[in-house]
Amino acid sequence: MTVKPLADRVVIKMVEAEETTKSGIILAGSAKEKPQIAEVIAVGPGGMVDGKEVTMYVKAGDRVITSKYAGTEVKIDGEELMIVRQSDILAVVE
Repeated sequence: MTVKPLADRVVIKMVEAEETTKSGIILAGSAKEKPQIAEVIAVGPGGMVDGKEVTMYVKAGDRVITSKYAGTEVKIDGEELMIVRQSDILAVVE
């Protein structure tokens, strides 16, 4: 099944959190922070949103940093995805 976001929405897949710290300590599941880096899966067309013209700056395949509690979590074909507004994306990771 494919997901086509509408307006200024972006479908992202969170990148797995690190299993160990930089010093080599293995983290338990509860000690891991929610990842904030994600890969863009699909991008809406932009256009007029709430009376303002919105230009989409991200594209499928980009790695981005999102707001910590942004978006709506969905599960499609057993895969955990999030749908966020483009304004919830803070930066593109290059």
